[in-house]
Amino acid sequence: MTNFLQQARAGVQGLAPYQPGKPVDELQRELGLARVVKLASNENPLGPSPKALAAMQKALANPLELGRYPDGSGFRLKQAISQRFGCALEAITLGNGSNDLLDIIARVFLGEGDEAIYAQYAFAVYPLSVQAVGATGVCVPALDYGHDLTAMAQAITAKTKVIFLANPNNPTGTWFAEADFHAFMAAVPAHIVVVLDEAYCEFVSDPAALNGLAQLVRYPNLIVTRTLAKAYGLASLRVGYGVASVEISGLLNRVRQPFNVNSLALVAAEAAINDDEFVQKTREMNAVGMKQWLLATQSLNLASIPSRGNFLCVDMSTEAMPTFQALLREGVIVRPVANYGLPNHLRISIGTEDENSFAINGLSRVLDAQVKA
Repeated sequence: MTNFLQQARAGVQGLAPYQPGKPVDELQRELGLARVVKLASNENPLGPSPKALAAMQKALANPLELGRYPDGSGFRLKQAISQRFGCALEAITLGNGSNDLLDIIARVFLGEGDEAIYAQYAFAVYPLSVQAVGATGVCVPALDYGHDLTAMAQAITAKTKVIFLANPNNPTGTWFAEADFHAFMAAVPAHIVVVLDEAYCEFVSDPAALNGLAQLVRYPNLIVTRTLAKAYGLASLRVGYGVASVEISGLLNRVRQPFNVNSLALVAAEAAINDDEFVQKTREMNAVGMKQWLLATQSLNLASIPSRGNFLCVDMSTEAMPTFQALLREGVIVRPVANYGLPNHLRISIGTEDENSFAINGLSRVLDAQVKA
């Protein structure tokens, strides 16, 4: 029989499939639990923006449209993004989530013999996308769980084509300041593409924080990627966008798959992108929930990594997998991050006050049982 693993390109042979968070209904089926709270995938516990829901309901009133392909150019959504952030339509690339954009960037700029730089503990999709196209990933050791921008600049070689940065970073929640970003960019040769992943930027309330979109005029080699999955609550619809120079965006759109964003995602995102009231409500809820979790972890004598996202990476002081498994039996789904090189940590998404309380009580019982054992 044919060994199809050997038929695959070398980079793909060494990959393991991305492991998403465990679904709620799957855990309920397995353990027969009446209630399950999922705090594993950094989703918005408020659900979608009301404006996005209304837009989708209006679209569904014309069911014949669902039998037609969506607008392949995503004109109306691009127009909304352009007006919202002051960028040219031609500078925007739409993605089936921002993950799609990261994969497109790798396919456009990387191949065998090329190198891409990313930080230790950075988003798992960076090395997956790099390795899948046959390029070599260069993982730079973290500094206090975050990006060591000085070391990343020093890691540049003649083979470097792309550098991935996440601000804030997932799964650690760490961030870097605008001054550090400018110092880093000053050290990066102009031909190297720098990807600034801002999937969690809406959770940062500091007006002085780095805004990648504002840096595009200054840095022609910069690509900023964002998503509507997190703060806007559209995770299941899979829609994100990238903004770069018109030249770079033109290259990305050559590789972007036709109709990669579906019709409902397009209308929902168009409505959500301007729903500032909903985003502010989400940000306020996240701030309250973050304080709730920080107080809880302190009372449980657990350390955590300071976070500017909608999640907290908690140090269990020992291998975290037994705690993760025990929490499942309590009806609480969080995210183990051993695959990121953090075997003692659990990433916990911020939920509603009630969801947080349910999970905190479950964690308290688990830790108490571990002490007694």
